[in-house]
Amino acid sequence: MRRTTFKILGTGCVGVGIVGAFLPLLPSTIFFIMAAACFARSSPALEARILSHPVFGPPVIAWREHGAISPRSKMIALAGMALGYGLFLYSADPDLWLAIVVAAVMMGCATYVVTRPSGAAKNLAE
Repeated sequence: MRRTTFKILGTGCVGVGIVGAFLPLLPSTIFFIMAAACFARSSPALEARILSHPVFGPPVIAWREHGAISPRSKMIALAGMALGYGLFLYSADPDLWLAIVVAAVMMGCATYVVTRPSGAAKNLAE
């Protein structure tokens, strides 16, 4: 039962990751990281397929081994957060308190992304 649950979760994460590869504001790598974690508990063969994938494998390995995010990925993530916040402000026209809360959460996320190591991810991508 446990293995089946993790395999279903992993498959769902792969599906969302594939969609995220084509949609500009939906990240894909985080879903492949989660899928690899699920497959590590349910299907070593599927985990190996993710880790050996030429596009998604290196970022997953860099995250697993070093908690690293490549500089390019950091820039894309930060730009996506800024764009998302701008769209939120424009389309929702929030009250000041809500705009400040959302900005604080985004700043926390941005700080987390920026403070992750870059070197290992950069080396694996080359």
